[in-house]
Amino acid sequence: MSIRRVMPDIRSEAMEESRDFYGLLGFEEVMNLGWVMTLASPSNPTAQVTFMTRDETAPVVPDMSVEVEDVDAIWALMQERGAEIVHPLQEEEWGVRRFFVRDPNGRVVNVLTHL
Repeated sequence: MSIRRVMPDIRSEAMEESRDFYGLLGFEEVMNLGWVMTLASPSNPTAQVTFMTRDETAPVVPDMSVEVEDVDAIWALMQERGAEIVHPLQEEEWGVRRFFVRDPNGRVVNVLTHL
């Protein structure tokens, strides 16, 4: 199973301030839907950090996101192993297919594939 990127998801009520702060480290805004904003390194676009005020369709803000090649295969594996699914597998209007699963440390992982 191929992992494409991993990024931290940070709950924030200071979106603009976060963008400005991480801009000092060289990050640039690559996506902003108002409630979620992703910053990336211009020299390494898979080096990213996401800030969220909330999640538009899920009950919680995830702790991290893992983009995989085949989210359906990971979904099936997680169900088979009895992992705690926090948010069901579904396609989102912003172009991803995703689900949330809780890891053994209690952290919520957003597992996704871009459509």
